[in-house]
Amino acid sequence: MECTITQQIFKAEQTLKTAMLCSDTALLAELLADNLVFINHHGRRLSKQDDLDLHASGQLCITSILLEDLNVITMGDMAIVHVNADITGEYDGQNANGQFAFTRV
Repeated sequence: MECTITQQIFKAEQTLKTAMLCSDTALLAELLADNLVFINHHGRRLSKQDDLDLHASGQLCITSILLEDLNVITMGDMAIVHVNADITGEYDGQNANGQFAFTRV
């Protein structure tokens, strides 16, 4: 049975979620785009390397991620993913719980 692009994206989102929960920097390095721009809960822009460094150092520790309203829009050979995430964890020793919205291309 052939996997549709939407099914592949749902699977990739689950893999990313698992990598984030485990701080699996090797897998995150594979999954994250080299030109990643991540806005953290303080409004600071982070690069892919910044994100990997936070996981590797233990400064970022995510204990749960609940993905909601995952929406995939396909356009030819491109897809845009919108997802809301309820995240529980710590950032630099402080609670960093919240509801976040992500857009991925």
